[in-house]
Amino acid sequence: MIDQPRRAWPELVGLIPAAGQAKRLQPFPCSKELFPVGFAKDLQTGMPRPKVVAQYLLEKFQAVGISKTFIIIREGKWDIPHYFQEGQGVGLSLAYLVIPGSAGPPDTLDRAYPFIAQYRIAFGFPDILFGPSDAYGRLVEQQERTGADVVLGLHRIEDTRIWDMVDSDADGWVREVVMKPASTTLTFGWCFAVWTPVFSEFLHHFLRADETKRNMSVLASTANDPGGDLAVGVVFQAALKAGLRMQAVKFPQDSYLDIGTPENLVRAVRQQAVE
Repeated sequence: MIDQPRRAWPELVGLIPAAGQAKRLQPFPCSKELFPVGFAKDLQTGMPRPKVVAQYLLEKFQAVGISKTFIIIREGKWDIPHYFQEGQGVGLSLAYLVIPGSAGPPDTLDRAYPFIAQYRIAFGFPDILFGPSDAYGRLVEQQERTGADVVLGLHRIEDTRIWDMVDSDADGWVREVVMKPASTTLTFGWCFAVWTPVFSEFLHHFLRADETKRNMSVLASTANDPGGDLAVGVVFQAALKAGLRMQAVKFPQDSYLDIGTPENLVRAVRQQAVE
């Protein structure tokens, strides 16, 4: 019997939107992605140093074998490249795209399209802490096993009214993404994702479609996003409707924490200090 050649998947790269203004935390002394929550050993000196929020995500990228990551920042957030520089402190090669402003995370992500269109993407928000440490590896395995265009990482959500909830079947196929429902029986919402060039292409064209532009006042609303921006979950909804194949991996025993509010930032500092 002749072995079938293994499919060669595109290289996996990291993609991080960091163009937000952290309105819920203002006044704030730095970009929220750089707020220290814990300590880590410096790779070069071996000495302990403050561990900033975004480093937790970058470490998860590194754990799955990602070698390069694109970070999209807004003009003025120069402290991020100043701090991480070329990525030597986190074991990654980092590149920065600087934009003047954004209509929301999907728009921010799409600014990297000319640079990332041919890659598979590991996507995460730099201000959300989540487990486990091998989370992206689990999503990559599911994507390669099923051939899905998108794989979502799901956690058990404390307050479903402020999160994008996900309905998936017993085989992991996503049936629906529900944006911040006032009432629901769903218990899992997505925190991070892996996707193929199929979704990057869909996102790129979705933002430019006449139908999207006509319905933007509905799509980009406070019902879908607290700041009234276009949310990534809205694009996932549209991708499902268009027939893209979407899988989900649940992490029922692992926690998550969005540090974008003052109360959650306090929780993060306390939790990481204990760890």
